[in-house]
Amino acid sequence: MNYILYDGSFRDSLLPFTFTRPVADLRIGILTIREKWETALRTTTTTLTEEYLENKYPLVEMEFNVFINSGYLPNTDFIEEVKKLKPHQKIVCNKEVIAFYSTEDQEEIHLDDYDTIYLKNVESLENKWDLFLKNDVAIREDFKQITHDRISEELPNYVQAVEKEQIFIEEGALINPCFLNASSGPIYIGKDAVILDGAMLRGPIALGEKAVVKMGAKIYGATTIGPGCKVGGEIKNSILFANSNKGHEGYLGDSVVGEWCNFGADTNVSNLKNNYSNVRLWNYELESFEDTQQKNCGLMMGDHSKTGINTMFNTGTVLGVFVNIFGSHMPDKFVPSYSWGGTKNKKTYDFNKAIETATKVINKPNQELSLEDVAILKEIFHQTEKYRHKNE
Repeated sequence: MNYILYDGSFRDSLLPFTFTRPVADLRIGILTIREKWETALRTTTTTLTEEYLENKYPLVEMEFNVFINSGYLPNTDFIEEVKKLKPHQKIVCNKEVIAFYSTEDQEEIHLDDYDTIYLKNVESLENKWDLFLKNDVAIREDFKQITHDRISEELPNYVQAVEKEQIFIEEGALINPCFLNASSGPIYIGKDAVILDGAMLRGPIALGEKAVVKMGAKIYGATTIGPGCKVGGEIKNSILFANSNKGHEGYLGDSVVGEWCNFGADTNVSNLKNNYSNVRLWNYELESFEDTQQKNCGLMMGDHSKTGINTMFNTGTVLGVFVNIFGSHMPDKFVPSYSWGGTKNKKTYDFNKAIETATKVINKPNQELSLEDVAILKEIFHQTEKYRHKNE
């Protein structure tokens, strides 16, 4: 069977994270959505996404194809129904088609003619803040799938731990004297990950492959520290996708951080307004701010964005891709992609200089900024130009 993950109707509401990747490659829980499906289905998947992303994330169609809406997270029932799908059947949840089995070319698909299977209780990512709101459920679900019938590496006897049976350690992980409390949720420690002395982790927490938790860090669930990330200070209910650094003191809460981001020392994020009113967040579809209906919401930070030391973010701030924030003033609550500076004297981040910096940052074994990546980033530069002109 050929499985295709498509973006679905929530793609634009998940910007800026879907500027640089399909919905399927968002990380929530321990794994990306694609990794969840490929683990469950025991096969590879391809992607139906925006045209400018297709060279990096190609679509492969065969005679028989099952299309899966990436905006809905796989759970036991959803996975089983997808496996049982027959030609010209579709799965519907909350009036949205979340999967279907097609034998036609895309142009010939008429879903109204398909037989319907109804599902309830499938978690969806309708808004960017759903990533951190639903991370608790996602970590627990991934933890069950990944650790089923497997034995954890041994926990060192000098580590103080609560609910040890809810702590799973992959091969090569290095755990120094620290405190791990899994009484409120599981703690997953990925392959070759490192936890340094004096760190305190309270589950549910996912620590990805080769991620590093620095000395004295305080991390509350539900938090995901993606592969290759380095974190310190205080973090609560947040997701860092991969290869991003928040290595110093400072607070990050109820936030989502993309890939290849960097926080200057003592960067702090507000996640609660002084008057306890709902947080409003920038919506790219509406091109205005919307009510999240949430009291707690911090920072939404697109790929390759960075902050200078002592940066302070207001409640509900959205940064695009390649934003470089510095200066003594609190940044605007929406900072367009390729912005350079702070609230005052903001200018456009020169594209060639941005790519030069990214090339240096991504200089890691088996990783590089490809020609496909550069083409994607160039398209984002053009797509977001209108926002910069309004802010300069």
